[in-house]
Amino acid sequence: MAIYEYQCGSCSKQFELLVRSSTVVACPFCESRQLEQLLSGFAVSSQGTRDTNLQGARRQISGSTNYRDQKKAESESFTRAVNDHH
Repeated sequence: MAIYEYQCGSCSKQFELLVRSSTVVACPFCESRQLEQLLSGFAVSSQGTRDTNLQGARRQISGSTNYRDQKKAESESFTRAVNDHH
């Protein structure tokens, strides 16, 4: 049992498929059997790669104008609610 990547020769979509000995390999989009098996890279995970990916995601989110605007609006709304309550 293995996961393989394929590209369909009919619709050109790429997909992954868990293949067992009894699996009929066909495109899940158009059901064509004209498939090209792609060369798959392997995943390596360590604490260092996880930390690097997390830092990149945080930079991307915090750099977003929409994110900052949303957080500012939430803060202002909270401050107004507290002031109105007192």
